[in-house]
Formats: sequence, C-alpha cells, structure tokens
Amino acid sequence: MRYNHVSRAALRVSKKNWLLLLMLAIVIAGVVLTSLIPPQILKRIVDDNLVPKTPDGLMNLALLYLGTVGLIAVFDFLKAALLTVIGQKVSKEIRLTMMRKAERINALYFSKNGTGNVVSRFTNDVEAINSTFTTGIIGLLIDCLKIIGIVVSVFVFNQTLGLIALALLPIIFLITRFVQKRTLQAQIQNRIQVGKVNNHISESLKNVLMIKSGSKEAYMERKYTRYLKQNFNTLEKVNFFDSIFPPIIQITRALAITLIVVLAIPDLNFIGITIGMVAASVELISDLFAPIENFGTELQNIQQSVSGIQRVNAFCDEEEEAPKQIELKAEDIIHDRQKVSLKFNDVSFNYEEGSEILSHVDLNIQPQEKVTFVGRTGVGKTTLFKLCMGLLKPFEGSITINDVDVCLIPNSEKRKIFGYVDQNFRLIRGTIGEQISMQEEGISKERIRQALDFVGMLEFVDSLEKGLDTPVKGEALFSQGQKQLLAIARAVVTDPAILLLDEITANLDSITENKIVSVLQKAGETHTILSISHRLSSMMACDTVVILENGRVRNSGSPEMLLKNDEWYQKFTALENLNRS
Repeated sequence: MRYNHVSRAALRVSKKNWLLLLMLAIVIAGVVLTSLIPPQILKRIVDDNLVPKTPDGLMNLALLYLGTVGLIAVFDFLKAALLTVIGQKVSKEIRLTMMRKAERINALYFSKNGTGNVVSRFTNDVEAINSTFTTGIIGLLIDCLKIIGIVVSVFVFNQTLGLIALALLPIIFLITRFVQKRTLQAQIQNRIQVGKVNNHISESLKNVLMIKSGSKEAYMERKYTRYLKQNFNTLEKVNFFDSIFPPIIQITRALAITLIVVLAIPDLNFIGITIGMVAASVELISDLFAPIENFGTELQNIQQSVSGIQRVNAFCDEEEEAPKQIELKAEDIIHDRQKVSLKFNDVSFNYEEGSEILSHVDLNIQPQEKVTFVGRTGVGKTTLFKLCMGLLKPFEGSITINDVDVCLIPNSEKRKIFGYVDQNFRLIRGTIGEQISMQEEGISKERIRQALDFVGMLEFVDSLEKGLDTPVKGEALFSQGQKQLLAIARAVVTDPAILLLDEITANLDSITENKIVSVLQKAGETHTILSISHRLSSMMACDTVVILENGRVRNSGSPEMLLKNDEWYQKFTALENLNRS
C-alpha cells in the first residue's frame, strides 16, 4: 500500500528543513559511534590496569569512560530534541493537508461518519504518525546501526564471540516478526474502537439535555460500556504481545552472557580471550540487547503509525465535491428576484446502497412562492434541503436555479443565493455583529443593522452597552426565540433570493412562534421560501404544501385544497389541532 498523502507531507517538510535533517544525521552518527567506545575503554581498564595491577593510567581511563558516557547523553538529548521538532512539523503539515481536504470533501462523508470518528483522525491518528518520527522508524534505524556496530566490535575481539552475537540476530528477528504480525490488526481495530468511543462522548455531551430529559442515561451508559469493552479487548491483544516481548529478550540476553562467561573460563580454554575482553564482550552483548528490547516499543509505535497512516490516507482519498464553475457568480445566475426558477428534476438520493431516501422527486417552485414540506420523521425533508443547497449531490437527476445546476455553484456564492435556518442557532466566537455576518468582510455594519431591524431585534441589541460590538460568550445572553430571530437575521443579511427554514418554530411557545411567522410573512414578500414544519400555523401561511411519503411526493397543493381532498393531510391537521388544544 502506498501512503501517498502522508509521505508527500513528510517530503515537503524535509525539503523545507533540510538543515535540521542534516543535523539529525550527524547526531545519529554520534549516538551510534559513541555507544561503541565505553566497552573498548573498559577492556583497557581491566587488561592494562587491573589484571597486571599497574593502575598508573586508571584515573585517566575512568575520566575518559565517564566523559564518553556524558557525550552519549548529550547526543541522545540532541537526537530527542531534533526528532520532536521535525515530528511536530510533519504533524502540522499532515493536519493542514487534512484540513484542506475537509474543505473539499463531499458532505456525504460527514453524514456517514460521526464527529468523534473524524476528530480521532485529526488527533489520535496524526499523533500516532508523529510517534513514528520520535520513537518509531528513526529509533529503529538507530538501534539497527548500533547492532551492526556491536557485532563488528565483538568480531574484532574474537570470531567465536562474533558468531554467537550474529546467531542471536535471527532469533530476535523471528520473535519481533511474530509480535509484529499479531499486533498490526489489533492496532487497526483499536483505532476504529477509539473513534467510536470519542464519537459517543461527543454525541452524549452535545445531547446531554435531551438525554437527561428523556431519562436515557442508562441506555447511553450501556452503549458507552459496550464501546469501552470492545476497545479494551482490542487493546488487550496489543498489550499482551507487548508485555511478553521484553521478558523473552531478557532471558535470551542472560543465556547469551552465561554462554560467553562459560566459554571464557581459562580451564576450558574454548575461545582464549582475556578478562578485559570478557568484560567488554559482556557489556557489548548487553548493549546488543538494549536496542533489541526497544524494538517492542518501536514496533508498537510503528504499528500504531501504520494504522494511523492508513486511516489518514483513507480520509484524504474520500470523494470530493463536484468541481465548481469558479466563474459563476450569484448575480449572473439571478438577474431578477421575481424570475427565480427552482426545479427538482427527477431527483433520487440515498446515503447507503439499498436504502433510498428520496426517489424521483419532481418539483417546479415559482418565484417568491412559499412552500412547506411535511411528512413523517426520516422521510427525507432535511436531506432535500441539503440537496437544494448543493451540499449533497443527487444520485440521479438534478436541482437547478435558473437552469444552473446547484452543484456547480461555488460555495462562496451560495450564501448570496440561499439563506439556511434550522432549529439551533450555532454561536461562533465573536460579537453580536459577527454572529450575523459570520465575519464575512463584505458585509457592512449597516447591512447587519438592517437584518436585525428586519427581524425586530435591533432595539434589543442597541439597548446593550456595546450594541453590535457586544461579545457573545455563551448562550445566556439570548432567549430561544431571540436566537431563532438572530438565525433568520444571519440568513437574510446577504439578501439571498431563497430562504430554507428547517423546523425553526419547533421548540418555541405560541407567542414567539407568531412573531417568527410574522417575520417570515414579511420575508415572503421578497424571497422564495422553502420550509419544513409540523406546525399548522406555519403551513397555513404558505402557498403550497408538499407531502413527502416513502421518499416520494405523495401530494402537493394549497393548504385549503389539501384539507378538502387529501386524507393524510386531514388526519395530520386534526392531530395538530388536538395537540394545540
């Protein structure tokens, strides 16, 4: 599998930071070479000073030994510092690549994947990739170079010892390969389970009031426990192999050192080496196993990185939105607001294969017509709005404004054509004015004031100490009804030709609802309005009601006509009247 997106990001960082990479290469060479010096000094200490008992140069050798160990520590520090810097730069580049992809990715992806799953790719998966550069591949490379240097050094002492050291390598390779194969799949599954856990936490926090009011705490806890258990089971497999790896290596090292000591006994005279060579060889063999013991951690980081790389690349390979015609401008599409033609041309759509949401929807909406869509929950009303704005692309058919496919309109122009309002007014960081303008530079304060005046909120905003410049730090500043009025102001501030209203009166009391409806009636004088509603009062204020059933248009017509001729609408209005009474 080629990891194109991640490797390209790493390559871009390498080109920009070649000097850091050169320094890293020098430091790695220093780490490897200096680690081979202490055993050589130890040999001289024993053979030249302790065995013949002529300790004339012993102090100098001891200081040299200590200085070499200190130099190793310096090189290790520089290695860790450089790896951290380079790793963070790579992480930053990968996240920028993913964010640029997120701006182009098809909105269908976000409908299929929860917030926690997507966030996990930006956080956990990228951090796993970052560990490759700090404790993964680079660490493995350094340890491999150390092993080569140690084996060569042992061969210099004695060929038999060198062969023993060489024979240990395939044994260690087979052990690490055994662990690697059984860890990778569990690591990938663990990434998926972590995403589910994060998504559940995000969903729970976002809907905490609904969970409490519906007494669904136990249900959410059971679901969370199930995800945690699945995550634990996958992680347990990884931890099992990771935990048995170091003891196996330690036992192998002890056996190897015992063998060397036995072979070096003068009475046996198998290899004929000095005591200093024995001491140096024992240290070298210990040093040989030290990097091998690190293989467990490094392999785990690499396994995590591989699964992270796969998930990041899968994200970057997701289908993107249809190419936009950049030259298309809102004013070129809509020359006259009184001649806006919005058409649904045999539109069909489904989120997943085999589960059709909308099927062969044909509608021709007239300029400044007020249309309300009704139907049972899940029938596809909100999906229809997303298709209308070009956020989703129909699997069949098309939606056009003045014969221009909405999927070809640049996103930067859509806000001038569509004003979308749903049940929840989502605050952003900033002032009241910026809540309306969404920090778009082309929207003046005068236009913001006009939008607030249009929805009847200008007097309230002006009564605040800083007016439009009042910082919005939380939900407490506005009532639910005021937030809905602000949502309408945000939608109309760009003076779009079409307003899309998704259940905006669902959570309001009757007095606030009447105020919102009066604002919408005023908006209907200059806008084409498409709304989703279960409130009878909203329907009676529209020109046309479209009834959706099983993804199709069951019937459409004026509220009065449907009340006379359509049995479903008659039952619906009767139930609504009963609920209101």
